[in-house]
Amino acid sequence: MYKDEDKLLVRIAEMYYQEDKNQSQISKELNIHRSTISRLLKRSRNEGIVTISINYDKAGTYDLEKQLQEKFKLKKAIIVPAASDLNRTQKDKLLANGVGEYLGEILADDMIIGFSWGETMSAIPEGLGSYNVNNITCIPMIGGPSGRLISDYHVNTIAYEASKKLNGRALMIDSPAFPETVSLKKALMENEFNQELIDYWRKLDIAILGIGSPILQMNESWKQFYGEDVLAYLEGQKVIGDVVSRFYNSDGQHIDNELDDRLIGIDITDLKRTPYRIGIAALADKAEAIASALKGEYINVLVTTEETAQEVLKR
Repeated sequence: MYKDEDKLLVRIAEMYYQEDKNQSQISKELNIHRSTISRLLKRSRNEGIVTISINYDKAGTYDLEKQLQEKFKLKKAIIVPAASDLNRTQKDKLLANGVGEYLGEILADDMIIGFSWGETMSAIPEGLGSYNVNNITCIPMIGGPSGRLISDYHVNTIAYEASKKLNGRALMIDSPAFPETVSLKKALMENEFNQELIDYWRKLDIAILGIGSPILQMNESWKQFYGEDVLAYLEGQKVIGDVVSRFYNSDGQHIDNELDDRLIGIDITDLKRTPYRIGIAALADKAEAIASALKGEYINVLVTTEETAQEVLKR
């Protein structure tokens, strides 16, 4: 039995941490009760005889994810490792895989999943895995484009393809996102199918959406979706970004505008009521729009690349 208590602490720590002996083995060898071994090991840490460090570099993106979750109070941040020389399509596929893995953690029977439109969103169905769930309903959260949009980017295509992967069902929308007049919108929303959609929007369990940015207004898909009249209206507004065509400023505050009156899509209140709001974005150029969307709590789960995450944290 060791008389010098400090030496005893060192010896026990050495046996436990360096010789990989368990507490029972140490107890027998030193003829000390196991509960005493546990107490002395704790004391060796408290007194600095044993120091434990965690090498976060080995965890890849763990530290960045933790920073995002704490700064923006997120349910989850998922950062996919993506080399800077990957093209847009390759990055979108990695993001889709990240979404697919996360859905494996949260999906349950009878859930309703809403989708937005866009290039990044079009990769989502491919990233979905095989889940042991039943009766999943996939729905569009916004109307269709004003112009001719690539069919893969259309919200109906995305919702339908996702429903096939999930062995569920999909509802399609047959109305444009921005009818020409408010009266036309009202007429369209009175039909039975669109009334059913409104009911689903109010009961969403999961929303999966891209994040738009006015810096991409010259992007061809933006032009095809919104049309020139909407883009012209947005000029001069203090728009930093949008989610499902609801526009917000740098503080994440919704910008009331006349387009809201014409928009056929989920209400911002219903979106924020959705338990899981998964935002995906791959471009570092969207960092300000992403950060503002997080501030406005339009999304509470972020899936992005390491490069973009670092830029978002600077905002």
